[in-house]
Formats: sequence, structure tokens, C-alpha cells
Amino acid sequence: MVDAANVVGSVPDGWWRDRAGATRRVYAGLAETTTGFDQVVFVVEGRARAGVPAGTEGRITTVHAEGEGDDEIVVQCEALAAEGATVTLATADRGLIARVAPFGVHIIGPRTIRDFD
Repeated sequence: MVDAANVVGSVPDGWWRDRAGATRRVYAGLAETTTGFDQVVFVVEGRARAGVPAGTEGRITTVHAEGEGDDEIVVQCEALAAEGATVTLATADRGLIARVAPFGVHIIGPRTIRDFD
């Protein structure tokens, strides 16, 4: 599970001038590398949604959050955990980490995902 906004914002590379483009670059990096994960859910919110279409391509499923990305991430993590999946979330958002903790979600830092691209 990737908190796209948090991963994009983890590097001050001018992402704020082009959120959609920055999101597209992170997505492309994930798509081109081996992350060690069978499936990646890439949750995108706000203006960044224009950078990557919703849907599944290869092992990456992009979800466009209708509202807050964090709310969608919690829903996705809960559903996957209920199916018995082991869920790892890339984020540094402490509030989000606390919200997914009841589902046994493992946490990795956003730069870990950036290192893949």
C-alpha cells in the first residue's frame, strides 16, 4: 500500500508545482522496478489523480481517493487484512499509522519506495 501523497512529498524536488507529474514519476519508478511485493496499491488524492489513471496495470492497482487519501488507505488496509493478506504501508504519516495499526499493517518509510524509482 502506497500513500502516494506522502511518498511524493518526501523529497523536496518541486513536486508542489506539478503534483500530477510528480505522482506519475513515482508511479513509473514503481512500475519499472522490483519492489519485492506481489501487489502494490497506489492511493492517489486531489490534483495528483490526473497523473495516473485509476485501475490495474501489471502488479500495481491505482485507486483514486474520492476524498481524503488517508481515509481510502484505511479502507483498503482493513479490507486486505480481513482477507488475510499481509499489508505493508509506505508512509511517514503518524496519524495514518495509528489508524491502520489495529489491522496489523507493517510500515515502511516513504523514501524506501522512492529508492525503488
